[in-house]
Amino acid sequence: MSTVTTAPETEASPARVRDARAHRWRGLALILAASLFFGSSGTIGKPAMQAGLSPEQVASARIVISVLVLLVGVALLRPSLLRVRPGEWRVLVAYGLFAVAGVQLFYFISASRVPVGVAILLEFTSPVLIAFWVRFVRGVRLPRPMWAGIALAMTGLAMVARVTDGLSLDTLGLLAGLAAAVCSAVYFLLGEHGVSTRHPLGMVTWGMVFGAVAMCAVAPPWTFPSEALTASATFGPWQPPVYVLLIAVALISTVLAYLAGITALRYLPASVASVLGLCEPLVATAMAWALLGEALAVVQLVGAAVLLTGATIVQLQSGRAQSGTPAEPLPEPSPDAPAASTHRPM
Repeated sequence: MSTVTTAPETEASPARVRDARAHRWRGLALILAASLFFGSSGTIGKPAMQAGLSPEQVASARIVISVLVLLVGVALLRPSLLRVRPGEWRVLVAYGLFAVAGVQLFYFISASRVPVGVAILLEFTSPVLIAFWVRFVRGVRLPRPMWAGIALAMTGLAMVARVTDGLSLDTLGLLAGLAAAVCSAVYFLLGEHGVSTRHPLGMVTWGMVFGAVAMCAVAPPWTFPSEALTASATFGPWQPPVYVLLIAVALISTVLAYLAGITALRYLPASVASVLGLCEPLVATAMAWALLGEALAVVQLVGAAVLLTGATIVQLQSGRAQSGTPAEPLPEPSPDAPAASTHRPM
């Protein structure tokens, strides 16, 4: 009988390994695609702001166009995804306010006042915030290399902001970039929590709905000046009208980006996804240099490398801490408490 019972187990193990590898590769492809799409938003949106729209108006147009596309598509093709259980509303509302409206609004405010590459680097201090969440909210003791990574990230941030020159960055732009980092951390944590019970497409659609409601209160699209929407914007060698850029930032940098990013969290934990998402600042900086002519100073480029290195160390160590090795739980919570689970972050 032992041969009968052990044979299926032996055969099933390689299949599980293959499935796990396939999931990892699928998650990797999705998060890299999301990084490319998200990274294009500042480069596409900034010319619209330079042509006369405010950051609030660009963010509002981006979310409103996106939610119209998503609602029509989901209602026609997968209406069942719009059903919401009573206990899910709180997560969906928070996702819409922070992970959709907050990230985009604060990022565009920052990008309008500082170079796009700097704005995205400020936003990508979010892995450090996730690490602090793991330590102080989930109650997991962090390994020593993580603190070294946090120190590196903060040093890199100081170099990017050029604090030795008396903080040469615009103060409001700096604060908006850090606010975007807080919202970005919420994006990863709430997204990981939400897709454990909901389909990613349904979560993104409802998130966009609540984000659109919030942005319409801040900058109603029907108040936009028509002359600004039809004005020509400078986008690399092209001169497209502003409304074309708004449609592009909605479809490419929002709909496709959020769908790829939130789906990736079905195959990767938030800590791993946020590490791979660090490709986004590289994409944003390269596109801003190629199409907008924005270049960072040498000290800022070095600081960017230091910041990204530190953030990578933080998130690699955070993934180990959340899985229980090598970090050890704090004495207060029980060893099997759900606070340490990577699939129940909130």
